[in-house]
Amino acid sequence: MAIDTRDGCPSTTAGLGAAEALFHSLSDSTRLAIVRRLADGEARVADLVTQLGLAQSTVSKHVACLRECGLVDGRPEGRQVFYCLTRPELMDLLASAEVVLAATGHAVALCPNYGTDVHVREVRGE
Repeated sequence: MAIDTRDGCPSTTAGLGAAEALFHSLSDSTRLAIVRRLADGEARVADLVTQLGLAQSTVSKHVACLRECGLVDGRPEGRQVFYCLTRPELMDLLASAEVVLAATGHAVALCPNYGTDVHVREVRGE
């Protein structure tokens, strides 16, 4: 199974199912933060930059990924584009994930492949 990550956005290739691609698109903390922010209403990239404390290029790249995945859409107004979630059901999915995390005691954080300790070790270069 190959994953093409053009512009940091996972795209489907041989053997990668739609559900896997959906969860992969939400696996990045920046994209997840953008989705959570857009659940409160539409926002411009400039708004997201200010509210999330990230670089404009980072936010733009991740908004583009979410758009390509069909999770976010843009509404042009003059020279600005206001982004919003395309499917409110996405928040139901995230709420269900929180229920599962609570029920498992956040055991996924201890996963040797995807747990939070793995990411800390990768950042440290271990």
